[in-house]
Amino acid sequence: MSGMTNKRKNRGVTMIEMAIVMTLVAILAMIAVPSFKYVTSSNRAAQEVNALLGDMRYARTEAIKEGAPVTVCASADGLTCSGSTQWKAGWIVFADANGNHVVDVNEPILRVQKSLAIEFNSNDSFQATLPLKWVVFNREGFGPTGLVATTNVALHDPTNNNNFTRCVAVTILGLVSTAKFGVGGCI
Repeated sequence: MSGMTNKRKNRGVTMIEMAIVMTLVAILAMIAVPSFKYVTSSNRAAQEVNALLGDMRYARTEAIKEGAPVTVCASADGLTCSGSTQWKAGWIVFADANGNHVVDVNEPILRVQKSLAIEFNSNDSFQATLPLKWVVFNREGFGPTGLVATTNVALHDPTNNNNFTRCVAVTILGLVSTAKFGVGGCI
């Protein structure tokens, strides 16, 4: 009979054991949730910056390949340049034969990027640090004229947390790269 008593004691868990397990799970969740938020926010910012970086590099390659200017500009409607330094609304890449930053009848639009709010479900801001409304790559792949230094288009999350700030840097030579906050003039 004493063997039977031991078997009954080992069948389940006590309330104290259940409370300890639930406390441990809660502590682990409190540690994991902020890390998960950081990872998702960081990945979203990287996707948004890489979208602009990819389109800038594509524009430069097309300019060299076609031997004609190609423009990347902020665009809210996907058809015309908005003339804004705010790139959050989206942008377009188009063949700009006359280099006037306007999509003319015979100038095809090569790529369209929708608004970040639509494409990435994001409230991030994407603002040029200098008045960079467009980037024209000439037939040799050189970048914007009139700039005296590297220009950044900075992406900030809604909380302005510098850990999530990323920049797309454009040099006067037409080189395009990304940087994190505090690196290469990324602010």
